[in-house]
Amino acid sequence: MGNGGICFFKIMDPKSISVNDYDYFLPDERIALHPLAERDASKLLVYKNGNIEETVFSSIDKYLPEKSLLVFNNSKVINARLIFTKPTGAVIEIFCLEPYGDIRDYATVMAATELVQWKCFVGGAAKWKDEILQKEIDVAGNKIILSAKKVAKLTEAFVVELFWEGNFCFAEIIEAAGKVPLPPYIKRNTDGEDSSRYQTIFAAHDGSVAAPTAGLHFSPSIFEKLEAKNIEKAFVTLHVGAGTFKPVKGETMQEHEMHAEYIDVDIATIEKLKHYIGSITAVGTTSMRTLESLYWIGIKVHYNAQITNPEILQWDVYEDELATSKYSTLEALDFLINWMNANKKKTLFTRTQILIAPGYSFRVVNTLVTNFHQPRSTLLLLVAAAIGNDWQKMYEHAMKNDFRFLSYGDGNLLFL
Repeated sequence: MGNGGICFFKIMDPKSISVNDYDYFLPDERIALHPLAERDASKLLVYKNGNIEETVFSSIDKYLPEKSLLVFNNSKVINARLIFTKPTGAVIEIFCLEPYGDIRDYATVMAATELVQWKCFVGGAAKWKDEILQKEIDVAGNKIILSAKKVAKLTEAFVVELFWEGNFCFAEIIEAAGKVPLPPYIKRNTDGEDSSRYQTIFAAHDGSVAAPTAGLHFSPSIFEKLEAKNIEKAFVTLHVGAGTFKPVKGETMQEHEMHAEYIDVDIATIEKLKHYIGSITAVGTTSMRTLESLYWIGIKVHYNAQITNPEILQWDVYEDELATSKYSTLEALDFLINWMNANKKKTLFTRTQILIAPGYSFRVVNTLVTNFHQPRSTLLLLVAAAIGNDWQKMYEHAMKNDFRFLSYGDGNLLFL
């Protein structure tokens, strides 16, 4: 558990974890296909000290300690699904995953005019040879031709160049041209409600291709209750990639490649975290992964002050000197702040591939707000890291008591 104390133990190696131990039967009818009419009307399962309690999400404030800190992911979902129709009638779907190449930040990419390159999934790729795809879109009343060109084939995706004429930024283009990227398990066409409901009320920075779904439950009314209880808010940015839905196909975790995602956290937020050590709630697994990554980045820059881009790779926190770190949360955050100041960085922008699995020792987060996750997923492994084998008891309770599962489903509050 994250606190100001010193940790003297080595984290267990998760490579040998059998994914079969994190499986359960999820009937299609238990997957929520639509959001409820009110964001905060969903059910909330509260897990604490082995005990389970049911309530409604609008009452979450009653379970959170006063003068604690909630950390939200304020990434905004972009309309990442682009549908092109060839003159032959063949349909090509381009799913924008993340910017391609060396980028400084997402804001710069989204502000680009005339041309961008993105790493993309391509549906119907066999039907797309070397021709340029085109579609007409309406941007603020202007008819624009959006073109797409295949640039390169990657291992599991393509590099696609998107280009257009006119002084419009990419954020405007994709908003007009694309569709809401609902998860693959929501088997229906997008409709009007998804534009607003597959987005948190505090979404601020374009970049995600999947919603940070724990945040979908929060309403202005809940925020008022939190403020009345002196519960502070902070915001980090992790741009959620489609890899969040990637199933673990191998028998053990050693065979699985964890998805990497960009994080963006300003120095003022890191300073704020220092004042709430021991009482920090992560809203969503993406916030959790961001916060825990900050600890390890702090350790990494302490060991190597000359490093310019301190990414966290999949096995970093389980191997070598990072895994045996004896530094407290406070020390690690101070290391990070000092490094940022020395390098004149007001914002930390990097990638994290952190894998949080059973045996992991939490350094920053004490409580987690999340949804119910897919079987055999890295998100379920994260839950198991937080509450151990009680995840089975919790999911059985949810199944027997008509909880709704996955992105548009109900939530849970887990005390680590």
